[in-house]
Amino acid sequence: MDTTSRATGAAPAAVLDGFLAADFPWYGLDDGWTGARWLMQVGAGADGGVDYGSVGHGDEPAARQYEGVPDTRRFVVVVTVARRPVRRSMDGTGVLEATSASSAAWLAGSGLLSSTWPGQLDRSLRQDWLDQQTAIAWDLADDLDGPNWSSLNLPVAGVPKDFRYRESEYGWVLAGEARGVLLGAYGRGISAYGLGFAPVPDIVRYTEPRPAGATALGAS
Repeated sequence: MDTTSRATGAAPAAVLDGFLAADFPWYGLDDGWTGARWLMQVGAGADGGVDYGSVGHGDEPAARQYEGVPDTRRFVVVVTVARRPVRRSMDGTGVLEATSASSAAWLAGSGLLSSTWPGQLDRSLRQDWLDQQTAIAWDLADDLDGPNWSSLNLPVAGVPKDFRYRESEYGWVLAGEARGVLLGAYGRGISAYGLGFAPVPDIVRYTEPRPAGATALGAS
């Protein structure tokens, strides 16, 4: 799936339009989070419709790490994935798999990797590392009931929901379901325990400056 460029702060109109064009609800952290919120990207399916998107909370998880410099960024990214049935590809030569919690886990896992690649890697080796780790993330996402995942119960719109959860040296990833959509999330420097998710009543909220007095990292 193709994605638009990331957007932070005053989001470019094309990115915001992508979020507004979705035919499913967006999810983010609930009101227990008082810190910064911002749009990241949307992904389009073969038919051009919006299939998923990501919204950020806290520090921007840009891939900026340098050898010998501790990574002190703290962020949570929530990925909303539309529920899509099995459907034919645009060229008619095959079918696209139905989306599932594994789809959300895959998008969250690959998002974490792209945000936290080791700073000691030479740039020429980065792609090899990313390809290798992405393949591992795909295998893990395809086996959510396997031993590499544990259960984590978190509220979604105030109702406890079960998620599949795993930690690594780069951060954490979780995946599950919500009303009408599939949810993924990844983070670093902020514990997943104690977080809550909720539908976003107005996605434009993620383009607005945070309220006066709110910290960048206002966790619940």
